[in-house]
Amino acid sequence: MAAAEKALWFIESHYSEDLSLRRIAEVAGVSPFHLARLFQAMTGCSVVRYLRARRMTEAAHRLAGGAPDILAVALASGYGSHEAFTRAFGDQFGLSPASVRERGSVAGLALVEPWRTADGVQVTLDEPRLAHDGIRFIAGLGCRYTADTKQGIPAQWQRLYLHHAAALPKRHTAFGVCCNSDDEGSFEYIAGVDVPGFGGLDPALSTLRLPAREYVVATHHGHISDIRRTWQTFVGDWLPRSGLQVADAPEFEKYGADFDDTTGIGDVEIWLPLQT
Repeated sequence: MAAAEKALWFIESHYSEDLSLRRIAEVAGVSPFHLARLFQAMTGCSVVRYLRARRMTEAAHRLAGGAPDILAVALASGYGSHEAFTRAFGDQFGLSPASVRERGSVAGLALVEPWRTADGVQVTLDEPRLAHDGIRFIAGLGCRYTADTKQGIPAQWQRLYLHHAAALPKRHTAFGVCCNSDDEGSFEYIAGVDVPGFGGLDPALSTLRLPAREYVVATHHGHISDIRRTWQTFVGDWLPRSGLQVADAPEFEKYGADFDDTTGIGDVEIWLPLQT
């Protein structure tokens, strides 16, 4: 059973307990950082957000079925007070627990049912390679995303080239760097290029120094819109079988010389940092 499936099973069978990312990762047999990457790649949602949404969905079903005691539902959902539960329930559905119980229906609520691995999501992956990369200086535009908002990344690249092209080196390689992630699934994405150094740059640009380190690298072929499937196969299938341990450090997509940013077609390399 894959680590993500173990995590899903554990959440489904223990969601009323006081769960943390660390505890779920221990059951899944991987580090919290690796589970966060894997779960996001497989489901498009962070572990913490999925756990919260599943708790609220099950609570909504119970309340719509006429559960007489809202506090009992709150406690069974992993919340220690009526107030904390009501606040989380409202954040999820825009309604109070009492109102859902009164109307006796979950119709119209944004329920999150148990996630199951979809068939056919994997792609044929070229055998990933180990590589050493030296120090890199990345400059570009940074923005924070979640799984629900990352569709804004292509527009971020457009803003970079529309408004900052003059400040970028004429010869460069494009990098999409993911860094500074949190348990909620939020992460910073820097759409940028490699530069000789940070001196004299436009202060509006975000900068990031990547230290020299070891990586494992997979290559995505085809249209950029399908790169998630390559990520899923790489992180969800190949990586767990490889025995390699991913480091808690920035990962990036490196756009090849043949990548056409007009058509979105061309090779893109996925670089994952390794523990040493």
